[in-house]
Amino acid sequence: DLDECASSPCKDRQYCLNTDGSFSCKACDASCIGCTGEGSDKCEACASGYIKEDEKCTDIDECSLPEQVCLKENQDCVNTSGSYKCVCSEGFEDKDGACVQT
Repeated sequence: DLDECASSPCKDRQYCLNTDGSFSCKACDASCIGCTGEGSDKCEACASGYIKEDEKCTDIDECSLPEQVCLKENQDCVNTSGSYKCVCSEGFEDKDGACVQT
């Protein structure tokens, strides 16, 4: 078997999986920028919104950071994978970018 992966045939954010007589390109974990294999522990670098902890790229919970990220009145922070979103608190709705009581 010729190791086709030796010539790095895959695109960015993919890793090469050598198979008998061939190869395939597989997507890196969403937490990675470049990887050597499957999973968040094989990242070459962590994507934006992730941090390296215990040799893995893990999500940063922006909502629990000391500095608040959702600054409008009556707004809550919701952590998402690699990011966060600001939503109106319960009993409030978004009207022209402001959270007003429903």
